[in-house]
Amino acid sequence: MSDQIARMDATAQAALIASNEMSPAELVESAIRRIERANPNINAVIHPLFDKAMDTAGGELPDGPFRGVPILLKDLGPFSQGDPWHGGMGVLKKLGFIAPFDSYLVKKLRRAGFVIVGKTNTPELGILPTTEPRAHGATRNPYDLTRTAGGSSGGSAAAVAAGMTPVAQASDGGGSIRIPASCCGLVGLKPTRGRVSMGPSIGDVNHGIVVEHAVTRSVRDTAALLDVLAGPMPGDPYYAPPPLRRYAEEVDAAPGRLRVGFTTRRLTPDGRVTDAEPDCVAAVERTAALLGELGHEVSEARIDALFAPEYVPRFIAIWAAGVAAGVTGWEEVLNIKIGAADVEPLTWALTEMGNAVPSSTFLRNWTWMQVNARQVQRFWKDHDLLLTPTVAEPPPQLGTFLEPPDNPIQSLFRAALFAPFTPGWNVTGQPAISLPLHRTESGLPIGVQLVGAYAREDLLIRIASQIEEAVPFSHAATMA
Repeated sequence: MSDQIARMDATAQAALIASNEMSPAELVESAIRRIERANPNINAVIHPLFDKAMDTAGGELPDGPFRGVPILLKDLGPFSQGDPWHGGMGVLKKLGFIAPFDSYLVKKLRRAGFVIVGKTNTPELGILPTTEPRAHGATRNPYDLTRTAGGSSGGSAAAVAAGMTPVAQASDGGGSIRIPASCCGLVGLKPTRGRVSMGPSIGDVNHGIVVEHAVTRSVRDTAALLDVLAGPMPGDPYYAPPPLRRYAEEVDAAPGRLRVGFTTRRLTPDGRVTDAEPDCVAAVERTAALLGELGHEVSEARIDALFAPEYVPRFIAIWAAGVAAGVTGWEEVLNIKIGAADVEPLTWALTEMGNAVPSSTFLRNWTWMQVNARQVQRFWKDHDLLLTPTVAEPPPQLGTFLEPPDNPIQSLFRAALFAPFTPGWNVTGQPAISLPLHRTESGLPIGVQLVGAYAREDLLIRIASQIEEAVPFSHAATMA
């Protein structure tokens, strides 16, 4: 039965509870057994919370839509009271930092009936699109244990792909939901900026670049999770326009005939414009053909504003300032001084870079990005969706993004070559979703990305559901 459960999405697992086929304790215990069996090979779950989970599952659970369903939290972003929070940082692991309260997101998950069974691995401060922190070691891709699961939500994605839990919480500051979803063959939606509250301790991260949601096995789970998490909370500095109806109601709803532009061209860190790798190009071409067969108007397109040569250095400068602010913030929380020996070389290099950027330069960079974002919006006058690869190459070998000792920043530029299609939508604040629609000859997952206009998660869910029905997603990596 456990093997069957491992292949179910969260909606199906919730139905087992609702029909009294299983109790919450039985369902949670089965997830714990799968984690114990699969995690030694994958290293996705770094903080098991099994005793607490069994106590929760055996008690009075809220009568929410996911009553008794096990879930994992990413060890970066929201707090869960009384649990470790390391953010991939060795210094927090050494100090044994424990979260003092539940973030709003975690409270919403608990009210929905989810049972938290553990926390997942993440790169230090979520910087890289691979999950290989020195503090906790590398997370391995369930499809090929020699390759990356992506990042920074790689632990969450690897766990769901392996069948440990049906969903896992994730966050996205430059592709950190979509990249691991692509690498691990999952659905990964980055919501609109301000859709999910980051409170109460945080208003936003780096002017709203970072957003929270989840990685899932199905579109219906992605929609239902967004219904659970979406909505403003007290103290939020801003919030996204409310949807006209529940996102779950968009599943199976007809999307209408959509105008879809597609591109496989990427901007490299040195300012060149090139095609993505052949497998990623093939994934987009196959999806474009499928969309045409489904009755949509599909044409090749280009958004010139995304190919401005200043884009990459300006984004990295903003990102560096965010890393520096994160390190300084933990110094204040912990009342300690964090030095080069306390963090990874790339983290320290970005911290120094961020601290060297004058505040006026930081604001000018953001002003440039905001103007650029408005230029990008012109595309949506004539199109409903943009289709791109999620990443520019298949999941690389572990170690690909490790920093050279003499030039740690080089690993960030290598990351930009791998994931050029995702960060722009963190800047514009638009929703984007990665869908598992292609495999390499060796069986590695390749995702495609669909980008919607601002606040149009509803449209992304409709088209993603239509695609899933036409080409059901396969989760061949389930091994728990």
